Amino acid sequence: MEVAVAAAPFPPASSVEEFIREEVPDWNDEVKVTARFKSFSGQRSDWEPQFLFWRDLILKIARHFRFFHLSPSQMREHWFNLGGLKPLCIDHVLLEMYKAGDIVRPMDLGYPTCGRLSQLFRKVLQFAAGLSSSSPEAVLGDRLILLAVLKDKAADVIKALSESHWTSSCIITMKKFEDLCGTKNEASAVLSYLSGCRKAQPLSSRKKEVIEGVKVSLSSAAVSSITNLDCDILQLVWTTEKLQQQLDLIDQRCKLSRKSAVSALNSGDKKVALRHTREHKLACEHREKVMTLFSRVEEVLNAVVDMESTKKVSEAMEVGARAMKENKISVEELELCLHDIEETIDSQKQVNKALESMSYADAEDDDIEEELEKLEFEIRAEDSSVSTSNTRPEDEAHGEAKASEAADSLGDSLSRLKLAEYS
Repeated sequence: MEVAVAAAPFPPASSVEEFIREEVPDWNDEVKVTARFKSFSGQRSDWEPQFLFWRDLILKIARHFRFFHLSPSQMREHWFNLGGLKPLCIDHVLLEMYKAGDIVRPMDLGYPTCGRLSQLFRKVLQFAAGLSSSSPEAVLGDRLILLAVLKDKAADVIKALSESHWTSSCIITMKKFEDLCGTKNEASAVLSYLSGCRKAQPLSSRKKEVIEGVKVSLSSAAVSSITNLDCDILQLVWTTEKLQQQLDLIDQRCKLSRKSAVSALNSGDKKVALRHTREHKLACEHREKVMTLFSRVEEVLNAVVDMESTKKVSEAMEVGARAMKENKISVEELELCLHDIEETIDSQKQVNKALESMSYADAEDDDIEEELEKLEFEIRAEDSSVSTSNTRPEDEAHGEAKASEAADSLGDSLSRLKLAEYS
């Protein structure tokens, strides 16, 4: 099975043309253009300088714009097109780079899930086929990958993972791996290359939902084989990512509802302030529940990682199982929690609709009135301090401090606001 590589995002042709002119000052020189754009002829020694020019230029462009996928048609029609004049030697240049191992086809990288013996057998067949067919069309039918830049990209990915993991290997979700690589297509090529070097291996957790991930070696040693513990770790890592996404959304909702409540109080709309404050309270309660589970899952992951650092896999499995038992976490519970979170989001929408139609009398009038009076007093005090600071420049620092204290007090009062349960 070949690695599916769709069209990679190339930089704008205008940007490439500008870069070429900076790197090659005599790019538009007629004499030079004639010598560079002609077809290869004669002995290798005759066209060797011409080949080296194009090879080095292609490498410079790829490294500058940080991409490793090459499109022969893109190069002919856009990058190196001088008013309709196209280099006649570009296919031969790419063929020579392919023979030298500078570029490879996506199929040459193999497929990450193939075994080592299968990949070796594939390479032997491809080498034999390459000997029997050396025409540029046969080689350039597929999209090409610049191997030197691919290696740089793979090294950058491992470096980034090493900075966030202190163990000899790590397990991340496929989504995280794709984010590190940039695109799904680049991730496929990087994973194929690392798998061929025995530095990474794809894995999946097949519980109720298929979760794909990657195990990457962060040391000089080859990546170890996939175990059941690795699949469990992938499940936990995927869960933490989902929970973190929920926490980010809840934090945004809390920030927005608090800001809306303060704005409503400033404008004197007590009913709207009450509604936004209730939303803020519900969001905070939801966040506490999600954060509790998030902390428990992280505790299990940390326990396993700590034991794995000692290279004692059997003990790591025991610690992992014991940690999950002590924290009363099971895969079923994680799945149930995530299902509950999705239901909570749906129910929150219904609650918001109900809050919009809620009358002010649904709250405890005495408590609300008292708190709102305090907030209104603090807002007036804040406005007064700001006005004073404007009329007395020498007290500007003191005025800013008073305004900050008033804002903090306003936030505290909002958090102390007592609301009646909605029924």
